[in-house]
Amino acid sequence: MTDAASTQETGQGAAGETERHASWLELFFDLIAVAGVAQLAHLLHGEPGLADIGLYALLFLAFWTAWMCFTLYGNTAGEQMRTGTMRTGMFGLAVMAAAVPGIREDHAPAFAIAYVGTRLLAEHAWRRRGEVVVDWPVAQLSFGVLPWVVSIWCDAPLRYWLWAAGLLIDLGVTFAYSRSSALKRIEAVRDLAEERIEERSRREESTGRGGQRGAGGPGGLGGPRLLPTAARSDQSHLSERLGLFVLIVLGEAVAQAVDAASEVTWDFALYGVAAGALFLLMSLWSLMLRYGAYGVPLLRAGALPARLVLPLHCFTAGALAALAASLGDAVAHSDDVLPRNALWLMCGSMTLVLAIALLAEICSGRDRRRQVVAAVSLLFPPAVALVAGRAGNWGPVGVVWLLLLGVHIQLAYERRAAKP
Repeated sequence: MTDAASTQETGQGAAGETERHASWLELFFDLIAVAGVAQLAHLLHGEPGLADIGLYALLFLAFWTAWMCFTLYGNTAGEQMRTGTMRTGMFGLAVMAAAVPGIREDHAPAFAIAYVGTRLLAEHAWRRRGEVVVDWPVAQLSFGVLPWVVSIWCDAPLRYWLWAAGLLIDLGVTFAYSRSSALKRIEAVRDLAEERIEERSRREESTGRGGQRGAGGPGGLGGPRLLPTAARSDQSHLSERLGLFVLIVLGEAVAQAVDAASEVTWDFALYGVAAGALFLLMSLWSLMLRYGAYGVPLLRAGALPARLVLPLHCFTAGALAALAASLGDAVAHSDDVLPRNALWLMCGSMTLVLAIALLAEICSGRDRRRQVVAAVSLLFPPAVALVAGRAGNWGPVGVVWLLLLGVHIQLAYERRAAKP
């Protein structure tokens, strides 16, 4: 008997169909993934160098890829989603999260083994369903895990280069196969399989052996075989899952600031930084979830295909998690000068988020004025980084509030444009 995960279903669709929402199991799965993101954020505390940022980006992409494989599985499987598969995937992500603090020492092999295991489990789940993910082929093609397997017996820095090579292979596979070519290949495989079934059936009937073997299977093949079909994703459910992931990362950013505030003296400088950080996160929430779709700031639903939306979501969530680490450092240094590397990390993360917002405005076909406003907002983070970095004595209060001002320019115009 299939152990299927139950789903919460509330609300009615336009055609009277019940709209599917994230199940409790899927929400639990997301929390496990974000626990790993919280561990990764600690790699960026203090004064992170380029090596630290590179390692963070590498590990975050691995976490996000493993999470996305199971997210798409739950999205298309629906009520047929196997609880055992999801639970095993959760265990793999938990091992990856636990290995992060010691990733530079002796925990790297455990991280690689858990990553390989989750990817192979996801591939097996898709193969069992007989479906092909045309929008995100990485979910079921595990070519990219081969360098990870080799890395288990390698030391740093070769280990990290192998991990990067595996992830680059995954990205190459994703964009090398277009949706149309994948659909054509599925149709060709189905036609070939049906021709072989019909040919074997005719051959067995001519020899008088039809029905003597292979009961229950077409043409005496010994059982039903699933012909490949294109996996059909539920776009509203996918948008909800991606948005929930971003929402949980925003919550983790608040937790980073609260944790830092608990260890410093409470004075007016702390109040200014903490208030600015909270308002900044609220403003980003509005851009990503009120005026955006799929957790991508200012993206209109349906403006881009899934294979382009998913990388944007990955970059958005990664930049947001890095921003969380830098905001924690800002609170910790509220009465002092913000370390230079933390300043560049904060402004760089904001630059990436606002650059994605500008790209989303363009791809969504919004009016030219909105695009101009988004471009103006994008200028704020690098300008703040240059001025504050050159001055060398800026406190985090001014940095955070100027970044908030840049976001609010965009947000205020979006509110105005949204009014009837």
